[in-house]
Amino acid sequence: MNDIFENKSVLITGGTGSLGKYFTRYILTHFNPHRVVIFSRDEYKQSMMKQEFAQYGDKLRFFIGDVRDKDRLLRAFDRVQIVIHAAAIKQVPTCEYNPIEAIRTNINGAMNVIDAAIDRKVECVVALSTDKAVNPVNLYGGTKLVSDKLFVAANAYAKISGTKFSVVRYGNVAGSRGSVIPFFEKLMAEGKTTLPVTDVRMTRFWIDLEQGVKLILKALYTAVGGEVFVSKIPSFKVTDLVKAMNPDGSIEEVGIREGEKLHEVMITDVDSRRTVELGDCYVIMPEFSWYKPNEEIKAGKKLPDEFVYSSDKNTSWLSVEQLQEKLKLYRKK
Repeated sequence: MNDIFENKSVLITGGTGSLGKYFTRYILTHFNPHRVVIFSRDEYKQSMMKQEFAQYGDKLRFFIGDVRDKDRLLRAFDRVQIVIHAAAIKQVPTCEYNPIEAIRTNINGAMNVIDAAIDRKVECVVALSTDKAVNPVNLYGGTKLVSDKLFVAANAYAKISGTKFSVVRYGNVAGSRGSVIPFFEKLMAEGKTTLPVTDVRMTRFWIDLEQGVKLILKALYTAVGGEVFVSKIPSFKVTDLVKAMNPDGSIEEVGIREGEKLHEVMITDVDSRRTVELGDCYVIMPEFSWYKPNEEIKAGKKLPDEFVYSSDKNTSWLSVEQLQEKLKLYRKK
């Protein structure tokens, strides 16, 4: 694999988050970027990250800014070739209680990233999405659905600048802030022996930070512009995760929360008509007349009619023992 980052400037919006930090460390370890710009609005998290990444000080830059502020994005994107857009208001209850703020960040912010990238002639933009954007039942999912549509359609406006926009989609990354693993660990540290599960039928996909980063790299190397990339990953039962983390404890079913789904859906039967299987991922192609897939995507395996990629209908599952092994690896990182 050639070094797509060689002598390039990379900017990560929301770069102080779990995936942003892991992505930063990964590319600084495995590649040779000219600089990596962390763009976020939290000065404390930037200060902590600057200390944590002190050994890379000559390559790291930190910009205080908000994706709602287009002028600041225009300044930050100057002489940047690659943008990873990870900034978002992600907590479902927060979005429900603050809908206008969610729209300003997740939708208006996406529009600003697109405009700034085209105006500054950024080469590639990869936007992070979520399973909640598929058949959304809450505002967070609704805003990310709109964001995804904006990034896909942006390719029609970027022909002169040459900017490529693509999207990567996955569920909660194992161990990231807001995911269930740190929540369960906190309860266990407090001495709780009974862990709450909203519904015992619930299933989820397992994706860790490294897999999330590799999906971004896949998009950077493969995208023509307009595709949505989805990792092929195993599923697990949430009750099995509890057993893996707390084998001597018990489970309390507390009832499904508003805006919560029983299962994660990544690809619908409608999307599957324009989706191909490409190695360790799926690629959903846009339905626009301007889209022309490259040879690699053309060579992808067509999916069966009415294929649905959801955590309950997956063909790959993690057992309790396999989850315990995954947890050991997660805790080492």
